[in-house]
Amino acid sequence: MLDFPTYPRFKIFENKMIMAIDFGLKVTGTAFFCPGRDPFPCMGQKIIYKSHTETIKALAQFIKDEGVEVLVLGVPYFLDGKESDTTKLIKHFGEVLSASFPALDFFEQDETLTTKAAEERMLNSAQFNFKIDVTMIDCVAATIILEDFIRQ
Repeated sequence: MLDFPTYPRFKIFENKMIMAIDFGLKVTGTAFFCPGRDPFPCMGQKIIYKSHTETIKALAQFIKDEGVEVLVLGVPYFLDGKESDTTKLIKHFGEVLSASFPALDFFEQDETLTTKAAEERMLNSAQFNFKIDVTMIDCVAATIILEDFIRQ
């Protein structure tokens, strides 16, 4: 079990609802955590990509429904830390996202290898019948992004 209260960002964001986003051009996964209230980050819902605008609208509804105060966007890098075309695309989405919700705190979090970690988590979890559920992998990855964010 992760000991979230010992991590530095736990205290900084205590009692603030955080939403992590694993953005993709097919599916965007979400996860939520309110340090001090929730025992651990939980998967949210997925958004099927139609456009940046539609994704922002769906995220706006989650922000309203969940009372989100902090946004964390997963950004992938190569293992050597360099940026890919996907990195640039997601950073651009991040600019649109942060401009759409200027009242919220916005952070980028390295999401390198989170999809692989999500697959391993699913294979080791009865919740997913010890199988990879491709329909939920983006939400599991968003949960891992959120866990990594709190750890720092």
